[in-house]
Amino acid sequence: MNLHLSLAPLVSLIAGILILVMPRLLNYIVAIYLIIIGIIGLAGVNHL
Repeated sequence: MNLHLSLAPLVSLIAGILILVMPRLLNYIVAIYLIIIGIIGLAGVNHL
């Protein structure tokens, strides 16, 4: 069985779990998520 994970959904899942556990970190988590997704988009890393 092959399991292919994309980086963006994995980062989203981790961010969602952190927001549920520590709601005070919402602003930081969203900012970090957007920065990571922006870097992924600019670098063209779609195969990870």
